[in-house]
Amino acid sequence: MATDALRYWEPRRLVYNAVLAVIVIGHFLASWPASRQTVTFDGILFLFILAVLANICYSAAYIPDLFAQYTGFRPLWLRWRVLLLAVGIIFAAIITRFFCLAIFAVASPNGAHQAF
Repeated sequence: MATDALRYWEPRRLVYNAVLAVIVIGHFLASWPASRQTVTFDGILFLFILAVLANICYSAAYIPDLFAQYTGFRPLWLRWRVLLLAVGIIFAAIITRFFCLAIFAVASPNGAHQAF
């Protein structure tokens, strides 16, 4: 069952990371040129830490997946676990968007920073 979980979740990790990367790159480009201030060594390290934390959160899907596979509901679960994937990607995308709004805040004409 653990092998089945690995075979299911690990290829989909690429989709998860791609969705989050598109959000980050989109916000970065949308707030250009103000966002170029975040291209520093510390800024890159911070994004790296956030990417690692996002992947740790992705790994949390193994807990309900393995639990459900060890129950009598395994056949039903195998058909419906795509919902856990979808909810997880949507939740991570929302969190990523809010982080991007804070990281790539656009400077307003009066000098204050605001998220768009």
